[in-house]
Parts: sequence; C-alpha cells; structure tokens
Amino acid sequence: MTKKNIYITGAGGFLGSKLAERLTDNVAYNISANARRPNSIDWLTTKNANVFYGDLCNKELALSTIQNCDIVVHCAALSSPWGKYEDFYNANIKTTENIIDACYTNKVQRLIHISTPSIYFNFNDRLNITEEETLPDIMVNDYAITKYIAEQKVIEAGKNGLEVIILRPRAIVGAGDTTIMPRLLKAYKENKLRIIGNGKNIADLTSVSNLIDAIELSFVAPKSALGHAYNITNGNPVVLWDMINSLLQKMNFYPPQKKIPYSIAYTLAYYLEWIAKAKKNNTEPVLTRYGVGVMAKSMTMSIEKAKINLGYNPIQSNDEAIAEFVKWWQQNN
Repeated sequence: MTKKNIYITGAGGFLGSKLAERLTDNVAYNISANARRPNSIDWLTTKNANVFYGDLCNKELALSTIQNCDIVVHCAALSSPWGKYEDFYNANIKTTENIIDACYTNKVQRLIHISTPSIYFNFNDRLNITEEETLPDIMVNDYAITKYIAEQKVIEAGKNGLEVIILRPRAIVGAGDTTIMPRLLKAYKENKLRIIGNGKNIADLTSVSNLIDAIELSFVAPKSALGHAYNITNGNPVVLWDMINSLLQKMNFYPPQKKIPYSIAYTLAYYLEWIAKAKKNNTEPVLTRYGVGVMAKSMTMSIEKAKINLGYNPIQSNDEAIAEFVKWWQQNN
C-alpha cells in the first residue's frame, strides 16, 4: 500500500491537533505537522509524525518543511473578532501565500484550505446560505476580510495547476474546543452572559469529527470537485440559546435569565470598540459588534454542495458533540 504524505499546518490548535490525532492513527498516512508554539505538539513524535515548529509567515520555513508531501491541510489562522490588521494579514494572507509557493516549489499535489463562513456575516438573519450567494460589500472584521483574501489566493492557485479545495466550517465544537464553548463558560462564570435579543435565533454547529471526515473526503475528491469552496456543518441547525442552556445544564449550571435588547447590546459594543481603538493597546473589548451579532442573529448554511461533490454526510450529532465537549472539559478543568 502506498501511503499518502500529509502536512498539517496549525497542529497546535483545536482542529489541527484533532486532525493530527485522527490521521496518525490511520496506517494509510504519513503525517508531518507544524505548530508555532515550541513543544506544543511533541506528543505527535510518539505517533511517528514529523514535527516542525515556527511561524509559516516565514517563507523559508514553509519552503523547507513542506517537502515530500502529497497533500497540505492548511488549518493555521489567526481567528479572533479583534486585533491588529497587520497580525491578521501576516497570519491569514502572507502565510497562505507562503504555503502556496511551497506547494508549487515542492510539487505538492493538493491543498485543503480551511476558511470561515464569517465572510457571509452581515448583521442580518440569513438562512440556508449557499456558497454562491453574494458576499457583503463590507465584511464584519479583519478576520473575515483576510480569510476571504486568502481564499482568493487559493482559488487563483487552483487555476494555475494546484489542486485546491476550500472548506468553510461553522462553529467547530467537540472535545478539545479551546474557543467557542470556553468563551461561553468564561462569560457565564464572570456573570457577563446575557441573552441578546429574543433568544430565538438559530445557528449551525460543526462537530470537529464531522469536519475531519470532510477533510479526508477532500483527499480523494474527484477533479470535478476541485477549485470550489464548501460549507461544512452538522446539517441540523439549533436554537442557539437552547443549545447554550443545554450545555450549562449538563455542567450543573443554571441557564442565564437576563436579557438585553439587540439594539442596546450593539450600541454598547460599538462604544466599547471605539474606546478600545482610542486606547491603541489592542486589548479586545468585553463586547464586540460581531460577538453581539453572532449571539442574536440567525445564520444557517446549505451543505448540499459538499454532499453532492464530496460525498459529505455528517455523522456525529450536535448533542453528541456537546456531550463529548462536556466530558472532556470536566476531565481537564
């Protein structure tokens, strides 16, 4: 059996680490992985993976480490509602350019690029969004802007001979989540969690296990599927605040009861952002307009294109993914 040589960027993050864990257990793959933080993925060496450390914003590092591989899965990104544009540019655009150049130079066959549905967000309720819908004229933040530009770089590379697939997963959850659920729990414990709006907005979640399935399907996707972006979710939208309440109850916490009107929360976030920018210390305000919008507005996405072109079929349910997170969190905190 000829093994596929896979290189994973961002292996120190939630998705990258779970992907590396899954793939190193599969005898069909040889795995190489990169992380920025020293020693953060040393555990992969016990699974016979090649481990590299450093910032792939450094072109020479990208060129020297992305070698002898068939497929690159680009998970690394700066994902935050707040920060300096320069940091987002370096992490999300320049790094992607370096990875594309390394793929060309080292004759990598396929690049799987992990993007974001934040590029769709426009502070309105949006349901069953397809990949072909018109994007906002002004994107919600620098994260969305730079991830969209990175997507364009990948699509252009696809036109120039590199096999590319772009995945846009919505709200990745499961054991090991270091972002979405932990942020909610932190806000709750600090007594800052409020129901924004009427509490009836619906949202998609994506189990990290289902997303990894989509990534593996992208390894073997036919040429007709290449050069496209694909929405990835669990395919079963939830009432967001019902999900949050269920999470808290599973952890023996009382669900929040206090509500704040959307208009008031948005205005407050706007003011806090203005203060933060005036201070110029890059500290994220306790409330951002994007955060307010995500917690109050409905947003769901169609996954029909991924089902048809990639053969994607989400297996793990929302409830299973949340239960998996709760068990992991209680064991590790």
